[in-house]
Amino acid sequence: MLKKMNLSFLALMLIAFSLRSQETDSSMIQINNIENSLVYEKGLIELSAGNAQLTVPVGFKFLNRQQSIYVLTDLWGNPADSSILGMLVPENQGVLDNNSWVFTISYDEVGYIKDDDANDIDYDDLLKEQQEEFKTANPERISLGYPPIEFIGWASHPHYDADKKILHWAKELKFGEDSLNTLNYNLRILGRKGMFMLNAIASMNELGEVEKNIDKIIGSVSFKTGSKYADFDPDVDEVAAWTIGGLVAGKVLAKAGFFVVLAKFWKVIALAFMAGGGAIWKFIKGKNKSDEQ
Repeated sequence: MLKKMNLSFLALMLIAFSLRSQETDSSMIQINNIENSLVYEKGLIELSAGNAQLTVPVGFKFLNRQQSIYVLTDLWGNPADSSILGMLVPENQGVLDNNSWVFTISYDEVGYIKDDDANDIDYDDLLKEQQEEFKTANPERISLGYPPIEFIGWASHPHYDADKKILHWAKELKFGEDSLNTLNYNLRILGRKGMFMLNAIASMNELGEVEKNIDKIIGSVSFKTGSKYADFDPDVDEVAAWTIGGLVAGKVLAKAGFFVVLAKFWKVIALAFMAGGGAIWKFIKGKNKSDEQ
């Protein structure tokens, strides 16, 4: 009798293993189908705003505006952000890889941003102010179905390159109960009438990879003649209400609400496949757990 029970148990285990294997295969097929549906570009890209060009750096591929918004909202579960012009993705990765990260590209025509205050900002005080602002805004996020965000601290201390007119800083953020904190690495490339905003969306364990590629990313976007920072004409051009300190504080983006901070949630895609009978959520969740062990 015991032998029969052992055989039955073994049979059930084999069936369970076979079903899980089939689910994993199905999930991989669905992920591959999504990746294969994306059309990446290389070379010189004419950006649709800012009178500028993007030269896709070596080691990266470019995803256009429509596909980038699809990835950020439908696949990663972020709030919609219509300012996105595209994104740069590491060449050897897909957007649904477990360790995927990207640089989103946006443009904001806020006017000419004076940099007179660049050396006068106390970034420690600014950090404390922003941490309080995140706490204050979290109830609204939660009411709209998004996880709260905790601003842990600077992942990379703010720095302004006065020669190149580029501002850098990075935040370490915790979304809800996520076990792995999110990295938002921010670049602001200043021009005559506004700025390009390049933001890395990654996890904190990808900070080294992101930092290693910063110079490539910075050099990828260039304003055309007439739109560069040095082309500013005080007689005809509008001066922005914001300064360097305001950029780091996120004041320029306040008009877009508190939902401009993006992360990789996997939420929407997971729910969509679960509804369709797929097993992608189990696959991703299981993969994340195995990576943490």
